[in-house]
Amino acid sequence: MALKDTLLRIFTWWNGQTVSLAMYTARSGTFVGSDDLGNKYYKALGPLIDRSVGPERRWVVYNGYADASKVPPGWRAWLCHNGDVPPSEEDYQPRAWQKPHVENQTGSPDAYRPKGSQLSWGARPAATGDYVPWTPSE
Repeated sequence: MALKDTLLRIFTWWNGQTVSLAMYTARSGTFVGSDDLGNKYYKALGPLIDRSVGPERRWVVYNGYADASKVPPGWRAWLCHNGDVPPSEEDYQPRAWQKPHVENQTGSPDAYRPKGSQLSWGARPAATGDYVPWTPSE
């Protein structure tokens, strides 16, 4: 591993796992599975620091940039303790109406900009004339 990669792992949390997370994962993590995007999911059994997280601690190591929108719904439910069985152990087939994952586009040129938005392309629609301002004398 190059010096730059080592320094990035020490000082950044948004680009893969940090050194401390890698040590915690190696020490007390059990690999559960991975998704189509390359994210890896782990769990740790045993004593917990905070009992409000459920019977076990669960976490994800993102493949690349840490973006929560890259976690598929089945894995998100497992991470939040809404499901006991991880998707890697289920025979789940997506429905025909379910769309594939699209990364969060906020802040990018592909972000959704509704008609009339100042950031949308093209000319802004003309005012309809149905607005009447209020004045205190009325």
